[in-house]
Amino acid sequence: MIRKTALQLGAAALLALILWNGYVAVTHLKQMQKIAALTLQSATIQAKISGVLNDMTDMETGQRGFLLTGNPSYLRPYTQAKDRIAADFASLHAGLVNRGESEQSIESQLESLASSKQAEMEHTIALRQQGYRHRAFKLVDSNEGMEYMDKARELLSSLAGAETSSFAAIETERIASQSKASKEAILANMALLVMAVCLFALVRFDRRVLEQKAAQSAARFASHDFQLSNLMSALSNQARSKTSAIEANARLLLQEYGGFLPRHAHECAEQIEEASVELEQLRQQLVGGPDLNGQEAAEQDKTAFEEAVA
Repeated sequence: MIRKTALQLGAAALLALILWNGYVAVTHLKQMQKIAALTLQSATIQAKISGVLNDMTDMETGQRGFLLTGNPSYLRPYTQAKDRIAADFASLHAGLVNRGESEQSIESQLESLASSKQAEMEHTIALRQQGYRHRAFKLVDSNEGMEYMDKARELLSSLAGAETSSFAAIETERIASQSKASKEAILANMALLVMAVCLFALVRFDRRVLEQKAAQSAARFASHDFQLSNLMSALSNQARSKTSAIEANARLLLQEYGGFLPRHAHECAEQIEEASVELEQLRQQLVGGPDLNGQEAAEQDKTAFEEAVA
């Protein structure tokens, strides 16, 4: 009973450890997926920050090229960057929704500053297109556009730094999560291994105990069977002796005094002889055949007959 209870408790503990191991694995997988999503989001934001800076740089490059040469082909970088910057700002704004208020404030300032810079560039380009080259360069020499760009680079640098710090925090969390998951996995697997070994040893012990009990039971059954066989043999020999004596007496009665017996007594003697023969056959069937060989049976019948004659 104790072994059965121990086996049931061990199996339950083993199942609990398997479930715990699975829970640890699933939890770690979900944490890694979350960290991977945050890492991808941070990388996307960094890419959008770089994209906004490139857009503003390309716009300024196209502006200066056109102001210097008056060739409209130099406005191509400006036009292309102007078409991209709105979408880049929209993506950057969406990426910073889950960030702190400081980063969102920086993005808002940057967007306003980019609009001011774009207005300044469009003004100078319009003056150059109208032939007011000197007035366009005078506006550039006021350093208004340079101040916008310097301020924009400063804001972009601050935003990139904040995002780098966020990425570093995500990476630290990832390393800590991996370390924790590894420790928990090692602990769970070790506990699972120990419990499996203990349960296996308990099963083997229980099997040996059952085998010993089975061997003892088999020995007891063999002993009881041997005793029963001896008893059956003794009873069978006694029964054979009695039936042989009855058969011999009935045969002797018929041989020696059959002529003097009345008909009814003669029939009774014959019936007694037949009954003794049938009893002997029934005895042999019950014990599985004659327990003595033919010579021993003949000698016993002869002895019984001589005793009857005497």
